[in-house]
Amino acid sequence: MTETLPDAQAQLPEHPMPRAAGCPFDPPPMLRELRTSAPISRVRIWDGTSPWLITRYDHVRALLGDPRVSADPAHGGYPHRNAAMRARERDQRTFITMDDPEHARLRRMVTGPFAIRKMEALRPSIQRLVDDRIDAMLAGPNPADLVTALALPVPSLVICRLLGVPYGDHDLFQRNTQVIVRRTSTPEEVVGATRALTDYLDDLLTVKRKHPEDDLLSTLVTERVDTGGMTQREAARMGVLLLAAGHETTANMITLGTLALLQNPEQLALLRDCPDPGVVAGAVEELLRYLTITHSGRRRVVLDDIEIDGQVLRAGDGLILANDIANRDPEAFPDPDRLDVTRDARRHVAFGYGVHQCLGQPLARVELQAVYGTLYRRVPTLALATDIDRLEFKHDGLVYGVYELPVTW
Repeated sequence: MTETLPDAQAQLPEHPMPRAAGCPFDPPPMLRELRTSAPISRVRIWDGTSPWLITRYDHVRALLGDPRVSADPAHGGYPHRNAAMRARERDQRTFITMDDPEHARLRRMVTGPFAIRKMEALRPSIQRLVDDRIDAMLAGPNPADLVTALALPVPSLVICRLLGVPYGDHDLFQRNTQVIVRRTSTPEEVVGATRALTDYLDDLLTVKRKHPEDDLLSTLVTERVDTGGMTQREAARMGVLLLAAGHETTANMITLGTLALLQNPEQLALLRDCPDPGVVAGAVEELLRYLTITHSGRRRVVLDDIEIDGQVLRAGDGLILANDIANRDPEAFPDPDRLDVTRDARRHVAFGYGVHQCLGQPLARVELQAVYGTLYRRVPTLALATDIDRLEFKHDGLVYGVYELPVTW
């Protein structure tokens, strides 16, 4: 099981680990060292326990797909990210932290609306939205903050339309999501923000029952809740997850990806000057691999003993599957620390792997392809409006990115 450290073990590396100064796109150097010298090793986390840190790509992928590994934080030994997330996970369970068959039952209820075919059908409307936001940015002050001008509104508007959430309430859900994903938030703040969002979605589901529309919340309440497939509170919790993840992760990926491309102008030129949508799609996969903004690792706990490369992981042992450094493994991706938009990076684990891989990845791909395939072509002189060292990075966030990205053209 995950051990509480005696004094003799207090010298284990602490997790999470700091990034190197001046290297905002690279995972922490200690992760690289451990992947080379001790790819399966104990680390010390905030509560004094010592879960296993897994850093090799093949190990991470294998364990993410292993049914002997659980995503359920109710199991003893589960390595919670911090006290606030432990409190939230105890207060409200969501399907992404459940195991099958309960996980599969709830996930099936929302898989259809996020299927690749459905997301492809949304591509024209997402493209119009991206063009509209770029038009508004170009018509406004120069320089501009790309976060507020484009990166945050695009995924927020899209997920609101899909769910049936009024975009006019975006301040409420964006503000509470920031509280939830900030590592420095207290347990009371995170539980309070989660409950506020859940209550909001619960009330909205009641409205949708009386006045259903062509959106996911209406479908959930009329076809799932009212037929006994799930409770309304389960539907509200699912709505919170989809709403928060549906805007926060993609917004950070848009801004951090843009910054990475601006710092690699030859790669930006390859993307901007090629009309082939396949090149854009490939660039999105490479940026997902290169940046891996969910940078605190996938958290799991072992249910039955597993032997991997001669190391036995015992039942009750906690696991931190470091997908950021796994995506920089040279055994999986040659010359992994180089951004190469022509690389075939489709086997990355930025969205996870196995039954718990990201439900919204088809939507995220369409959104990112629309932004990356349009912004640099329409604004070929786009440039950073400040020194990169002056940017505030989200080192305190469960999702990595920048708080503001001043750009000029």
